[in-house]
Amino acid sequence: MQEEQHITSVPIEDTYDENQIQVLEGLEAVRKRPGMYIGSTSSRGLHHLVYEIVDNSIDEALAGFCSRILVEIEEDNSITVTDNGRGIPTGIHPKMGISTVEVVFTQLHAGGKFGGGGYKVSGGLHGVGASVVNALSEYLEVEIKNGEHIFYQKYERGQGVGSLKQIGETTETGTKVHFKPDGEIFKEGLVYDYDVLRRRLREQAFLNAGINITLVDKRTNAPEDKKMVELKYDGGIREFVEYLNRNKEVIHEDVIYVNSVREDSEAEVAMQYNDGYNEMIMSFANNINTTEGGTHETGFKSALTKVINDYARKTGMLKEADANLKGEDCREGLSCVISVKVTEAQFEGQTKTKLGNSEIRTIVEKMVNEKLGEFFEENPTIAKIVVDKAMTASRAREAAKRARESTRRKSALESSSLPGKLADCSDRDNTYTEIYIVEGDSAGGSAKQGRDRRFQAILPLWGKMLNVEKARIDKIYGNDKLTPVITALGAGIGDEFDLNKLRYGKVVIMADADVDGAHIRTLLLTFFFRYMRPLIEDGHVYIAQPPLYKISRGKIEKYAYTDQELQDILTEMGDGRTPSVQRYKGLGEMNPSQLWDTTMNPDTRIMLRVDLEDAQQADETFTILMGDKVEPRRKFIEERGTSVINLDI
Repeated sequence: MQEEQHITSVPIEDTYDENQIQVLEGLEAVRKRPGMYIGSTSSRGLHHLVYEIVDNSIDEALAGFCSRILVEIEEDNSITVTDNGRGIPTGIHPKMGISTVEVVFTQLHAGGKFGGGGYKVSGGLHGVGASVVNALSEYLEVEIKNGEHIFYQKYERGQGVGSLKQIGETTETGTKVHFKPDGEIFKEGLVYDYDVLRRRLREQAFLNAGINITLVDKRTNAPEDKKMVELKYDGGIREFVEYLNRNKEVIHEDVIYVNSVREDSEAEVAMQYNDGYNEMIMSFANNINTTEGGTHETGFKSALTKVINDYARKTGMLKEADANLKGEDCREGLSCVISVKVTEAQFEGQTKTKLGNSEIRTIVEKMVNEKLGEFFEENPTIAKIVVDKAMTASRAREAAKRARESTRRKSALESSSLPGKLADCSDRDNTYTEIYIVEGDSAGGSAKQGRDRRFQAILPLWGKMLNVEKARIDKIYGNDKLTPVITALGAGIGDEFDLNKLRYGKVVIMADADVDGAHIRTLLLTFFFRYMRPLIEDGHVYIAQPPLYKISRGKIEKYAYTDQELQDILTEMGDGRTPSVQRYKGLGEMNPSQLWDTTMNPDTRIMLRVDLEDAQQADETFTILMGDKVEPRRKFIEERGTSVINLDI
């Protein structure tokens, strides 16, 4: 009622007119809306600051003037990036009337990447990198060597502290940038993750053959094996593909590599097949990871399918009456890196996740058609292995299609197409509803009784679940452990998966906090990642966090979710009668009201959302945990088993 009164009595000074239109000038706009420039102010955005500065050094390498980049995580989680490029120009800018260094660090859309001849190829297309990092830093210092003098300037929250100064003499060239992210912006924390930075820098080293990138962690708590890593790959993206396949069984030894160079562009593709059933295609344009693909990826896929079909027809492996192999058949088990470098890259938005240059499709398609076709002619043994795998995949796809149609017919004949063990909710609005996939009938019974029936559905799982990492899609349809999950969610799987048909907005995995529970969670996450990936990408998958302990003294009851929390509660209870501590071995030990209070009540529960930060890392993790190779899994568990609390995918 108060809100209605406020709306109907707007005072005259609150009139909406030209006086209310605010113009944010320069870096003020970046500080006001940082997410528009770096995606978010979470950990992802924090690390993005490093990428922006490193990308500037990489651009110097692309131009042929930089061979070494040093990235240092300082003790206070500030960052120093040093390169041996040409150094930012230090003269007075003819238009702005201030030093060019200050222009680069304080003006949006200022840089040498707009056709002025400074860079032929660049990832930093929009010219906002250095200035955005400066705007979002508590302080930033830049030191430049131009072969004669050393220059220095400092900024605080984007504003220059004094002008550019000459502080010494040198015969070297290069740029050093030292910055401390601003705690006023990054409120979730300012701690850098060594592994995240290492993954990104390794990627850049693969994409730029021969460049030396070194990462050093100067923090005192850094483990010895993570103090420093030197990344240099003379084999470029060939070595990248070998790295992607290092935990997999490859079906041909040598990586296939093709490239094409034109006056204003360059394209290269490296590829190798493994005995798995999933494809991993990573595409890049001017060193930017185009996670949503684009014209270069489309051109590659089209040409690959054509080359394999043409070879299969020519050699008689495909008979005249046989249908052509489809694209997904030809890509089963493929690990591939596509890298293009163009003068005028057209990306979709500042996030640069999809390439739009139409001419690149033609260049990549022509290159793969001609050069992969030649490779197959010259290497018939490898060609036959590839075609055989595609034909096996085709037969499995047809079998999956028959199984899918059979499942649909069966569902249509039944009175209800939903699984018998599903306790559905009454609400149908998937922005509100959630389904708990629960391990075992005992826990399922408690969850069914304790839930809010309006918006919470319960699906108990039982028996041994299929490891989809070791199975083709034809084995998934009709599987009595996975079919109930597929049917309950209602969105299909694989290429037919449609997020718009999802029946529940939250898909919550609720399993015991023991080894068996961890196995169930990993199996389900593997299934979602391989066959329902948008479910994870759009943030619909959650992990329930049931308590480990119940602490009681008299009428006081408290729950602890970690060993440390248990100790804190015991300390808080202090002296007096010793509290009773119950260790929950499984969800079934909790009665319905306890399960609701601790794990299912939206007001009190703790849930972890599963985020897909890095598809390559996720692919690698699932391959290690659920694949055939024992040694990588043993090493993974030895290195991380004692420290893993939450698994970020």
